[in-house]
Amino acid sequence: MAETKGKFDFAIDRGGTFTDVFARLPDGRERVLKLLSRDPQNYKDAPTEGIRRVLEEETGQLFPRDQPVDTSLIGWIRMGTTVATNALLEREGERTALLVTKGFKDLLHIGTQARPKLFDLEVAVPDVLYEEVVEVEERVVLSQDGCQLPRTDPKRIVTGRTGDSLEVWQELDLEQVEKDLRGVLSRGICSIAVLLLHSYTWSDHENAVGSLARRLGFTQVSLSSEVMPMVRAVPRGYTVCADAYLTPKIHQYLKGFTAGFKGGLKDVDVLFMQSDGGLTPMEQFCGSRAVLSGPAGGVVGYAITSYSQMEKKPVIGFDMGGTSTDVSRYAGQYEHVFEATTAGVTLQAPQLDINTVAAGGGSRLFFRSGMFVVGPESAGAHPGPACYRKGGPLTVTDANLALGRLLPSFFPKIFGPAEDEPLSLDETMTHFRRLTEEINLFLSASQTQAAASGANNSQNHMAPNSQSKMSVEEVAMGFIRVAKEAMCRPIRALTQAKGHDTSQHVLACFGGAGGQHACAIARALGMKTVFIHKYSGVLSAYGLALADVVEEVQEPCSLKYEQQCFSELDRRMEQLCGRCRDTLCARGFSSAQITTEVFLHLRYEGTDCALMVTADGYPGHALSCRAGDFRSAFTKRYLKEFGFTIPDRPIMVDDIRVRGCGKSGINSVHESKTGQRRAKPVMTNKCYFEDGYIDTAVYLWEELPCGNAIQGPAIIIDKNSTILVEPSCEARLTEEGDVCLTVGSDPQCVVGTELNTVQLSIFSHRFMSIAEQMGRVLQRTSISTNIKERLDFSCAVFGPDGGLVSNAPHIPVHLGAMQETVQYQIRSVGSELKEGDVLLSNHPCAGGSHLPDLTVITPVFREGVSMPVFFVASRGHHADIGGITPGSMPPHSTSLQQEGAVFVSFKLVTGGVFQEEAVTEALMAPAQYPGCSGTRNLHDNLSDLRAQVAANQRGSQLVGELIDCYGLDVVQAYMGYIQSNAELAVRDMLREFARRRLLQQTRSLEVESEDFMDDGTPIRLRVQIDEEEGSAVFDFTGTGTEVWGNCNAPRAITLSALIYCLRCMVGQDIPLNQGCLAPIKVIIPPGSILQPSQNAAVVGGNVLTSQRVVDVIFRAFEVCSASQGCMNNISFGSESVGYYETVAGGAGAGPGWHGRSGVHSHMTNTRITDPEILEKRYPVILEHFSLRPASGGAGKYRGGDGVIRKLLFRKQVVLSVLTERRAVRPYGLNGGEAGAAGLNLLHRADGRILNLGAKTSVSLEPGDMFSLFTPGGGGFGSEEDLKNGKPQSKRRRLNETFAERGSVFDYRMAQEGV
Repeated sequence: MAETKGKFDFAIDRGGTFTDVFARLPDGRERVLKLLSRDPQNYKDAPTEGIRRVLEEETGQLFPRDQPVDTSLIGWIRMGTTVATNALLEREGERTALLVTKGFKDLLHIGTQARPKLFDLEVAVPDVLYEEVVEVEERVVLSQDGCQLPRTDPKRIVTGRTGDSLEVWQELDLEQVEKDLRGVLSRGICSIAVLLLHSYTWSDHENAVGSLARRLGFTQVSLSSEVMPMVRAVPRGYTVCADAYLTPKIHQYLKGFTAGFKGGLKDVDVLFMQSDGGLTPMEQFCGSRAVLSGPAGGVVGYAITSYSQMEKKPVIGFDMGGTSTDVSRYAGQYEHVFEATTAGVTLQAPQLDINTVAAGGGSRLFFRSGMFVVGPESAGAHPGPACYRKGGPLTVTDANLALGRLLPSFFPKIFGPAEDEPLSLDETMTHFRRLTEEINLFLSASQTQAAASGANNSQNHMAPNSQSKMSVEEVAMGFIRVAKEAMCRPIRALTQAKGHDTSQHVLACFGGAGGQHACAIARALGMKTVFIHKYSGVLSAYGLALADVVEEVQEPCSLKYEQQCFSELDRRMEQLCGRCRDTLCARGFSSAQITTEVFLHLRYEGTDCALMVTADGYPGHALSCRAGDFRSAFTKRYLKEFGFTIPDRPIMVDDIRVRGCGKSGINSVHESKTGQRRAKPVMTNKCYFEDGYIDTAVYLWEELPCGNAIQGPAIIIDKNSTILVEPSCEARLTEEGDVCLTVGSDPQCVVGTELNTVQLSIFSHRFMSIAEQMGRVLQRTSISTNIKERLDFSCAVFGPDGGLVSNAPHIPVHLGAMQETVQYQIRSVGSELKEGDVLLSNHPCAGGSHLPDLTVITPVFREGVSMPVFFVASRGHHADIGGITPGSMPPHSTSLQQEGAVFVSFKLVTGGVFQEEAVTEALMAPAQYPGCSGTRNLHDNLSDLRAQVAANQRGSQLVGELIDCYGLDVVQAYMGYIQSNAELAVRDMLREFARRRLLQQTRSLEVESEDFMDDGTPIRLRVQIDEEEGSAVFDFTGTGTEVWGNCNAPRAITLSALIYCLRCMVGQDIPLNQGCLAPIKVIIPPGSILQPSQNAAVVGGNVLTSQRVVDVIFRAFEVCSASQGCMNNISFGSESVGYYETVAGGAGAGPGWHGRSGVHSHMTNTRITDPEILEKRYPVILEHFSLRPASGGAGKYRGGDGVIRKLLFRKQVVLSVLTERRAVRPYGLNGGEAGAAGLNLLHRADGRILNLGAKTSVSLEPGDMFSLFTPGGGGFGSEEDLKNGKPQSKRRRLNETFAERGSVFDYRMAQEGV
């Protein structure tokens, strides 16, 4: 199909800034062209202009711009475009209405209920894509074996495409739908998205609504059952909304594009790249599959050109552009994800796993609190970097220019206000001199301060800098090194998350800015080879020419992968394969050109960790499906990614997917440049490297003969990119005209123990990377849902004194608490620890938060040192460790023993031997107490504890490697400097607060506040601030006594809440470690609710009192009004099933923002179970889930609304509720009103309605319904301010800085939303 001899073929990538054109000419030659995507003074459409230019220049004929292009010479056109991505980012899609099952109008507003940025008090969340919601009178529920609902009215039973039986509880009211749709149309909305619960399996109601809407004249009708028929209503809803929102914009663009050609391109084969890396006909191109259309071409390009079928060495794609860097992986197959978030919208569709990080050529450079920071803010195309002459800020591009790595004479003169000037080195150097002066002032002040306080004191981490001043070049080089570390972290995460060795990859580098950093990135990751294709500057366009046409079909399934289901699975797989083949045949492909590949979406029963598996390499046999041995493929991959399998657990098939390919990629023509001549440089330039300026030869890529080796340092330049060959590296031109770099070993730069601000930033990245990699090992090797899938854990690195160094990810209630645990162990058993020992602890007196959070601590020893040189620890929430109720979260416990197994300083591993017998005995010990049980899930406890030990082992190994590289004294010194950096940021914040207070009349440097628990217990705080020192005393004297119940909060909880508040008030990324609390003295009265006695019950303190502590601190500093102040802990269960959730409420308003509605706040960020999963797996019907109108406090800025959630039970269960803010309302500030209090109601099947109160456990019968009304947030400022017309300030929205993307980003979001 790709053969169009005698004609011009075009592959075009229309990016946000540039449009790249690859053209194959009739004689087989190839041309590339790059032009601005927007240049309205010269042309209407960049792809059309690119085609016109090539045709005109190659044929010599005139193709006037003002006339449609003659298509008689065009064979095919393939395009990738950012039209959909840009519309999503800028929220410029089609006006859209959402039709959703009644009772769920706010489902997509609430989403997962987790906030995207943990420390963003505004909770800046991108807007939903629809502007109007229509609730549809209809309801379908899954049939359940053993359902005991007392329903007498007969319901229609239907069978879904998964094979599941469903009951139609509410027939579709089409008459009302028509009335509502006519109203929508009358308001000018012509695009609708339809999301009805369980339509993934039974779509009749959605189909009927769709038919009606089309008949009424809607121009875009997107049905969730057609767009992506996968279980889980929320991501399916986001996807169908994106489809309805973006598809009309795509059609609008296509209409304009085709209008530029004679006949509207009717006789030309026009294909568009989809997010999954496959091409599709123009008329099939839709919004939900178009978001990664641009970068997908680049992945296909490097995959086909860089991966060797002979060597089979996996490749990392590194696409560095102006504002961001895309990272992906290829090892013989494209790596897809089926749910990913772009621009705040979670799309449930097959898409290449492309990870976007905020480190591009345009990433801005900052010096903050003694640390070099790169990004995430970008200078963008306008104004661009400082060197663009448009008043822009310093960026990574400027740093390369300052170091002599970019040569302005080789760039076109397209800069400045008139876009006719060269890059400006003067502008760059002026900015860098100014920043260098600022840095040197800081260093000088630090030296003076250190000298005054005794710089030689070993306790003073901020030792003087051995280098009194930094040069401009040293500053620029420092930022380059920090940017390198920022880009290495996602590459490590992407590979190690799936059990791959990063160093065993080839780095395929493309994009305009990538070549300048390729050697440094590869060297840092241990890679030996970098491959840069001759079309690296336009590789996304070239990848389009190499790509295949793809047809994908997918349908849900609910079968087990077992012998009796194989025939049905085979039938359905063959049916889907047939559909793919028929579609591709209809597009002109012969049978020989078509291949199909079958995938099954498999998971172990009772888990959520599903893998999309192909049986490639696993041929079918008598005990498998005909399409292949999917069981073996699944278990081998599961073992590779997670380190274990579950042999006795059935395997479930969630989805069947078939990917059909029509082979249509071109074969590139290679022009080998043979000959014995040596490469000759066109000039020599002085470039700055670690050892200073070095004469660096500059070569033109087009003049290089193949086979010649070029020793670094050198610069290779072509029209679209610059490649830096660093010292000890070598470049060679291949026969195909590509550049292959061999990366030599890193000449070790000697780092001393004295503070160096560049190394400070690099070590900060290194320590965080260790904690992140520990987390990846723990997630991979754990078995429980809580740790493996909900990611409810934290990993951290600690100094020899137990002080926190780095903690990742940031689960608020774990912040600082683990430090208390480690320091307790050092005091208690530190002198007894030996190499091979591992400790287990969870007791509140030993720094524990609540008993289910088990902390595993491993000392790191070094040869020749008797005591541990570091500690690593992991804290994971175990679903059950015994006690009086399943789940170990009893609402009515009154002593610690009722809450589960207790560990103070337990030797989990002794001399390298896991103490299984002893820990089993301890986990079963609660059974000795009246009404209590030992752990109800011993197998998962033991497996997860082993996983925590393995994660710590990885951390210990990485700490050891860091020490091997730099030396123990250097690593420990920088540990101290990083802690001091956090201390400095907190001191600066406290000084700034003190200055603001003093500027206001009669305002002292002492602030105080109080709030009350629902039982009347006060929490009081007085803060005394020392402006000169930037320190503060937080005194909780006057706080109420320990309570009868479980709302007592161990000291560690208060410290965690305090670190969280300090980080929020600092307002920028800082290392979260012991240094945050260094300027703070905390006074907590013993015997109070915040420092209870040793055996006090504490489970409610962890999840409820922690929130009140945050409210009290923020009230004292007048930061924002109270948020809902509760986690709304709801659990239910029986002997056969157990379920636990926390539920969102309203966030507090603040100075410049309204509170977010339906979101978790402060000390929790738990994701809520999707409605369809909840009803599929548990004996419950979700009757209603929406925002609670007017529950947020009124004010100039309104508090966020809480939610209403109604659960109807189908079987007998015991319901437990553990909540707060049912009596004391969330406060407002500065005249804002309080938010509404929460309410827990029970609707008995007999019609009675009971108020359950805040904390209770109750037995429920089938037909009983629990209604939860969560609190709203407090308002900020008086409503009178609005009437007086006072201007409203607007706080900078955090999500306006940069939108990350990919599986690494989604993992971090999931980790912060546990």
